[in-house]
Amino acid sequence: MGTYAIIETGGQQLRVEPGRFYNIRHFASLTPNRLEQNTKILIHRVLMIRQESNISIGNPWLEGAVVRGRILHPRLGKKILIYRMISKKKTRRKSGHRQKSTRFLVDSIFLDGKEIYD
Repeated sequence: MGTYAIIETGGQQLRVEPGRFYNIRHFASLTPNRLEQNTKILIHRVLMIRQESNISIGNPWLEGAVVRGRILHPRLGKKILIYRMISKKKTRRKSGHRQKSTRFLVDSIFLDGKEIYD
């Protein structure tokens, strides 16, 4: 299984591993104009870290645990269509939107100032 961490960001909990990228809806700490390519990000809301057979669980978050990464690029998700129809009234409305998200690459996981390796 290797090393992984469970973080909380964008209103969701994600299982992240070093060297992989993830699509996150939004970063609460960053304004949209600061979401540029290669922006360094530190996430302190780490719920759990697994390192080989050792498991560290926070209450609610781990003290001294940080996930370090960088933003690859902002992107748009799949288009969501909303279609409203009122029968027998000849009323139809079609609308939709695309959810904004950010592609985030996890560089490393730190616990108590030490980097955790695979």
